[in-house]
Amino acid sequence: MKPWVVGTRPSKRYPLWTRANVGEVFPDPVAPLSFSLLMEKDTEGAWRDALVRMGAFTYDEFDPDNMETLGIFGSYCYLNAQVTRILGERAPGLSAQAMDDLFYGAQPGVPPYEPAPGDHNEERTAALAKTFEWAMTVQHLERPALDAKRVAGLRAARPELENLSNEALWAYGKGVALANHRRLFSEHIFTTFISTVPVGAVTQICAAVGRPADALRVIQGVGDVESAAPSLAMWKLGRMIAADRELTAAFDAGVEGVLDRIRGLGENGQRFLEAFDAFLYDYGCRGPNEWESRCHTWETKPELALAAIDRMRLAPESASPEARQKELAAERERVTQEIAAMLAGDPQNQGLFLAAANAARGFQAGRERTKTNNIRMIHEVRMALHTIGRRMVAAGHLDDVGDYAFLLAEEFDDWLQHPAKYGSTIRERKALYEEYASRQEPFVFWGEIPDPETWPKKADVTTEPVKPGEVLQGFQGCAGKATGRARVVLDPLDPRGLEPGDILVAPITDPSWTPLFVPAAAVVVDVGAAQSHAMIVSRELGIPCVPSVTNATKRIPDGATITVDGDAGTVTVVALP
Repeated sequence: MKPWVVGTRPSKRYPLWTRANVGEVFPDPVAPLSFSLLMEKDTEGAWRDALVRMGAFTYDEFDPDNMETLGIFGSYCYLNAQVTRILGERAPGLSAQAMDDLFYGAQPGVPPYEPAPGDHNEERTAALAKTFEWAMTVQHLERPALDAKRVAGLRAARPELENLSNEALWAYGKGVALANHRRLFSEHIFTTFISTVPVGAVTQICAAVGRPADALRVIQGVGDVESAAPSLAMWKLGRMIAADRELTAAFDAGVEGVLDRIRGLGENGQRFLEAFDAFLYDYGCRGPNEWESRCHTWETKPELALAAIDRMRLAPESASPEARQKELAAERERVTQEIAAMLAGDPQNQGLFLAAANAARGFQAGRERTKTNNIRMIHEVRMALHTIGRRMVAAGHLDDVGDYAFLLAEEFDDWLQHPAKYGSTIRERKALYEEYASRQEPFVFWGEIPDPETWPKKADVTTEPVKPGEVLQGFQGCAGKATGRARVVLDPLDPRGLEPGDILVAPITDPSWTPLFVPAAAVVVDVGAAQSHAMIVSRELGIPCVPSVTNATKRIPDGATITVDGDAGTVTVVALP
């Protein structure tokens, strides 16, 4: 295989790399444009900015000429797990293992942490202690809220894209990215890492009083989590459909062409279309692989959202996410007060627990808000570049609207002037992309990544099928237990008949999957950990969730009856289909 168009060198100082967590952000090979426009400089710089702002590292601990916090190997994006582990070792009250548990989960092939010279640093530990003290007492995260207003302003000020020349569209999209990405992404990384502090404190205190399973209940039902917000809006759209026979009939005929059918309906149809347009304005930036500008989102391909709404409309009223959130919030307050009462004889730890519980909820919401801020900014870039892409498809210079992303940023200006010159280059890179995408990349590696020629084809990867009574071990997830029919879904656009009460079994999830959580009785994910997307959303919706069930989508057959126990982190096979 030819080397991928873009890539990085492994770090000698920080040799452990993982697909965990980052696989939710970049599940597929990284497009050359994404790397050359943002990743190589600004994404890496933003990560370092966040670590230095925390006090965990200094700039001189990183190679100035090579990416070290994340990298592109064999076309896939990897996170540097060694950097995160060192952060855990330097941080008061945390550890390398704690960081693995929070971000990476239980996956095979991960070597145990072994300290290296320079890992422990008293000066960095002291600096982190000051940051942690702030995190435990802050009442409001100002920067994420201000950034949310700024990116909302970008959407409100979006120019009439169809009226711009291709050169002006590229200047606009590139300008939005370069002006905002490093700052927004740095805030996301900073908030993400700091969120571990109060969560860790809550976890330790709950374990100390003999109630370890209640740690996640203390931070559930926050009600201000951006990645769960689209589900609330979709629920209302689903209720509109369920309450109207004509709308129901329109969806019963299939998602394809449903908007055209609804346009022919009466007042209720128009009301739905207006509500759906408002939904796309607010949440149109979300979709599968939403960090890649080449990929479609709910605004560029509304069928992605309509497919989820189609499943959600079938759910009973009892599945209302708003009602669930109220129940979860009430349970959260009850559990919080019970544990606080158990600490009544120890005022210092009682105060610590209450402060940590409050901070954990604030930072959980803040983490998802900072992520959404980035996604909304990237979406403005997407809308400009997709406009170019549609024009180039119409002119015969591209096969697909997103194929512009197989160019490097430094090639883009010349391509706009001489598109025919790059036709074969784009098609060759796309074919190579598809070849890499067909290979099963290593989940973790130390030092040098194995040659991609040795990676097996995903279609050829076999696993031992499950047997009745077998218990699959994952990671302790969202509390609760549920038994139901397994629906193995590999693509959120194709929910494969997911019905209310089914258990969603997915390879990995991002916010485009969130609406499918609402009708599900529980969620099982191949990979993930306490701070993964599936866990955060499940906590908001009150759904039992078990991540890090290795090869669950391959081993559990569609239609099997399974029991998901979020407290134990297990999936039990009750019966095969």
